[in-house]
Amino acid sequence: MPLVQEKQNKKSSLEQREARIARARLLESLVYEMWDGKPVYYAGYKDVLNGTKSVEEAMSSSLLQGILVAKLVARLMNALSEDEFTVVTNELGIQFKKNDWRACDVAIFSTTQLADQDLTKYAWIPPKIAIEVDTKADFTRFHSDFNYYQEKTTQLLNFGTEKVIWIFTESKKIWIAEPGKDWILKNWDQSIDVLPGCSFVLDALLTGKKPTP
Repeated sequence: MPLVQEKQNKKSSLEQREARIARARLLESLVYEMWDGKPVYYAGYKDVLNGTKSVEEAMSSSLLQGILVAKLVARLMNALSEDEFTVVTNELGIQFKKNDWRACDVAIFSTTQLADQDLTKYAWIPPKIAIEVDTKADFTRFHSDFNYYQEKTTQLLNFGTEKVIWIFTESKKIWIAEPGKDWILKNWDQSIDVLPGCSFVLDALLTGKKPTP
């Protein structure tokens, strides 16, 4: 083989290897949750790999989702005693076991629960309350979007979470699940009990108006 051709082949092989490494790193950055060692990617991750969408576009929340989380956290922090409860946000990671963790938009812990928790790592204790606003998960590995919501909710409850609340922006519904009880569906104009003495009406939070008795 001519020397020039040999150099070109080596260069091409090196470029292909670097491209594979870069793609693997990009794919790793697009993992939204890890389910028993298997990644669940951000919705739209394939568009990122194809170059038609940026990483930020895949990971970012809508303006409405951001407003909901902000107002909800403000309401919770105002209603709950800081000595008793800690409200955590920013897509918290909840660790079930090694290579098995879920993301959570808003979580409420008993402050005493966090005494032995390494705050630099994912939470390895169950929050008392988990609140999700939609999801950023890709549903490819699930039978349906409902299957994802049902499985994740069941896993959180089995882990020890006392209540899971899903807020859906498209249908404007709220799904509430508690262990040993029927899961219920409510509208945004209905009151949602979070903890004793703490509730919210989503429509009222968004508009700033007092809820209708």
